[in-house]
Amino acid sequence: MTFANSPETLIGIRDLKVDFRLDRTTVTQAVKGISLDIPVNSTVALVGESGSGKSVTALAILGLLPRENSTVPPGSQILYGGRNLLALAPGELQKLRGADISMIFQEPMSSLNPVFTIGFQITEVLTKHLGMTGRQARARALELLREVGIPEPETKIDAYPFQLSGGQQQRAMIAIAIACEPKLLIADEPTTALDVTIQKQILELIAALQKRLRMSVLFITHDLALVGEIADYVVVMREGDIREQGRVEQIFEAPRDAYTRALLLCRPQLTRRPRRLPVIDDFMKPGPLAGGNVEERSRGLRGDEEIILEVRHLGKSFYSREGLFGKREFKAVKDVSFKLARGKTLGIVGESGSGKTTVALTLLRLRGESSGEALFDGKDLLSIPQDEMMPYKRRIQIVFQNPYASLNPRFTIGQLLMEPLHVHRIASSEGERRDRVYKLLEEVGLPEVSFFKYPHEFSGGQRQRIAIARCLTMKPDVLICDEAVSALDVSIQAQVLNLLQDLQDEHHMSYIFISHDLAVVKYMADQVMVMNEGEVVEVANSDDIYRNPQHPYTKKLLSSIPQGWRGARAR
Repeated sequence: MTFANSPETLIGIRDLKVDFRLDRTTVTQAVKGISLDIPVNSTVALVGESGSGKSVTALAILGLLPRENSTVPPGSQILYGGRNLLALAPGELQKLRGADISMIFQEPMSSLNPVFTIGFQITEVLTKHLGMTGRQARARALELLREVGIPEPETKIDAYPFQLSGGQQQRAMIAIAIACEPKLLIADEPTTALDVTIQKQILELIAALQKRLRMSVLFITHDLALVGEIADYVVVMREGDIREQGRVEQIFEAPRDAYTRALLLCRPQLTRRPRRLPVIDDFMKPGPLAGGNVEERSRGLRGDEEIILEVRHLGKSFYSREGLFGKREFKAVKDVSFKLARGKTLGIVGESGSGKTTVALTLLRLRGESSGEALFDGKDLLSIPQDEMMPYKRRIQIVFQNPYASLNPRFTIGQLLMEPLHVHRIASSEGERRDRVYKLLEEVGLPEVSFFKYPHEFSGGQRQRIAIARCLTMKPDVLICDEAVSALDVSIQAQVLNLLQDLQDEHHMSYIFISHDLAVVKYMADQVMVMNEGEVVEVANSDDIYRNPQHPYTKKLLSSIPQGWRGARAR
């Protein structure tokens, strides 16, 4: 399909189908005959949930689909410069990659070679595709590092990927991708795991480069709020099909497909806080919107709530070797104090490196020695002897960001949920423990058959539900959620947030909710604590802090929240 009133086409995709062979007899169709155009000097956003076929489409353009288990049936075409990219020999495709078509991948640490410096990886592209000498390539690499906004490029050019922050790694990836000034830049979820401030910088950088180099951009994301910031055209995919495509204003102002409307409304809004977030299924069913109730959930503290956890002057330092005998101190947490009310949620926000996670892990005694106090039921968690900590470990649990990394892949879900019951000697018999686990699975919305399955058999959202269920085996008073929904699709994110809220309503648990997603924090938190470089810069009720932030750093964070189509165009 050609977009209405669009300029000439750079790449035309016609009836693209991609099949994956799962085993000898099972084939799944990842992309089901889609057609779309990428116009010259324009940004096209490819939007949809995980498994919709977005990244597979991008890999097909680059000829990077795995040859051993993927098939593109005859009749599919990806037209560029009068040639079908799907019919090119590997050598011809390799000449195009990096020169005419480049890609920024989602996870820079997986894409940057850890044993080569950033400078080497940029100059390699320049010498291979443009034939530059070593000195010319290094000079151009320095220019590129300046262009993408990496500080101290003369130093960073000789740095290894692990020596750069997440935002700097992504900028280095962009420098490599634009080194040859490609005609098409594919950006596959380039901001998913980044803080809002870094995310905004990366979006502005890609937009500025697109205008300056007059290149086309295929921007892949699951977050429609980002799309309004950067795109000219939008293509919405689901389960390998295109559900809707058009100019960005049409998609945002008058979406025609129910799935597009669902993607727009599942994400927490800054302007309202419904008692339950709608999920995709609410929109796909016939009849009135099941999740569209207008009742608002009130948040905030009155000041007379029972305090379950009080942290006073918490401090945590890390040390690194300096010279032969010296050591350098890095203060990760500096004099942090806060109170957590029973049955309420404290949101902790700040950029990476601000100390959010270190605060949580220090409270759980997972970061070694620290200073200050953490009073829980009158006892200081930081000074209790280790052999007396077991009862308190039961009552304070944590849900980590990556559920797959925190679930042992060799254990069934039943074993994973039964283990803490055995360790803490909860329930009197094996049958009673098993019944308890079945009830927990039901509580987090998973069928009983999940008991016998392994973690790899579940989606990301389901694995996060399992991680939550494992915490609930202890019936905790305090649950720490450390970026627990940051990597999830908006619809799965809505399901997990609804689940957390239901559990809090039922069990009156207190949450410490850590996230870089400020819209999610506003939806979940009664009180928000803003951290910067290990210090607390502001604490207030969530509505107050979003309506009237006091500290310049808080204002900076809030100004970086993606505003969608209306907000981006109102600037």
